Amino acid sequence: MTTHEQLTTPNPCNWCPGCGDFGIWSGFKQACVDQGWDSSNTAIVAGIGCHGHIVNFVKITAFEGLHGRSLPVATGIKLANNRLNVFAFAGDGDCLAEGGNHFIHTARRNHDITVILHDNAVYGLTTGQTSPRSPKGYKSKSTPDGSLEEPLHPLRMAIAAGATFVARVYSGDVDRVAALIVRAQQHRGFAVIQMLQPCVTFNKLYTHKFFQENIYELGSEYNPRDKEAAFLKTLEWDYGRIPVGVLYENTDELSYEQQIPHIRTTPIVEQPIATRDVSSLYKHYQ
Repeated sequence: MTTHEQLTTPNPCNWCPGCGDFGIWSGFKQACVDQGWDSSNTAIVAGIGCHGHIVNFVKITAFEGLHGRSLPVATGIKLANNRLNVFAFAGDGDCLAEGGNHFIHTARRNHDITVILHDNAVYGLTTGQTSPRSPKGYKSKSTPDGSLEEPLHPLRMAIAAGATFVARVYSGDVDRVAALIVRAQQHRGFAVIQMLQPCVTFNKLYTHKFFQENIYELGSEYNPRDKEAAFLKTLEWDYGRIPVGVLYENTDELSYEQQIPHIRTTPIVEQPIATRDVSSLYKHYQ
């Protein structure tokens, strides 16, 4: 049984007051308590950015990789011990710029990891420059006359690339954050949750008020197994409507790890290390 006290580190949270990261942090800890996740069964990976500080605020075995490289590290951990719950925390700039290629290929391989994408649509850690998620025309220190680029839409990319679980939630709704993280972890395959995470210091467009006024919950009539419908739902952001909940789930596809025979029953870390004497091979080429 995991308790909040067991997850507490001596480091006080140093995100800006009102930052959307607090909701993600709280929701993740609640999910850990509900599901009994701790260092014996769970590992977390983070990239570089404000989101990456979460490794200092949750007492679970963690690794902070290079900028944009959380997914290769998470993939390696999962392949080494496929019994672990592996969570990759990433930022929109971290995951969709330097890490964009990793995001696409991890999705198409359907690795059994959960990506928690902190999406504040700016480079918050480096004081608010335009990111791949900033809308066209967005003015910042790096684009004072307005961005000329169309933003990337991570869930649209994920579905097109082959992700089998795609969801979105507003980080201010902690209970839904926790519930979606649990559901994503229970899915066998690549799961990505777009966390609508306001940057209260640098992004004055995508604020808490903005999301509270523009999101709507997908109802029971919506079928998340309909891939075409899910893709169309990702287009609604362009028209001022932001659906939250599970947009797409495919439970028919095997994860990458389920298709590797020698780890299907026993993780690599539990397999004996075989040794071979290759001295005769060296002598052959002398």
